[in-house]
Amino acid sequence: MAEREQLAEWLSATARGDEQAFQRLYAATSSQLYSLLLRILRNPERAQDALQDAYVRVWQKADTYAPERGAPLTWLLSIARYRALDVLRRKRPEVAMPEEPDMMATLLEDEQALSPPEENENQQSLDAIRVCLKTLQPQQRDSVLLAYYEGLTHQELAERLDAPLGTVKSWIRRGLMRLRECLAERT
Repeated sequence: MAEREQLAEWLSATARGDEQAFQRLYAATSSQLYSLLLRILRNPERAQDALQDAYVRVWQKADTYAPERGAPLTWLLSIARYRALDVLRRKRPEVAMPEEPDMMATLLEDEQALSPPEENENQQSLDAIRVCLKTLQPQQRDSVLLAYYEGLTHQELAERLDAPLGTVKSWIRRGLMRLRECLAERT
């Protein structure tokens, strides 16, 4: 895995239209993006298509990467996540919602090699999310996870959960408020 500085350099060169830098960026990061996409989409063909879409987006938007706002790999992974959510919105019936409440924490993981202190901090954050998700009522947890995991709108959630729209909105609002409170308590 290339170092953060190297990835940032390749992104900068890609923004200037350097195809070799883009190829190096792809070679250094595509396996991690594909791994994330496969975990979300659970279908190798769709993950491969989403990976291609993600890198087309990287090529087009490399000039929008801002190093002060985050690591290059984090930026790339977020592009991949958005591509996966787009695919899920189009093919929602084929994707089953995982039962385990750790799904959100799994999706939030950044697969970049971290230093031991960063890894410890990352693990503490994931542990806090897992603990806080368990404090939510089941309907709140399911609503929040479905909204994040599948990118469903309030209306789509209401249909999926067979619940009134106002109730679903309340579940999400209360669930997010409780998550925020719980995470604030743990930091």
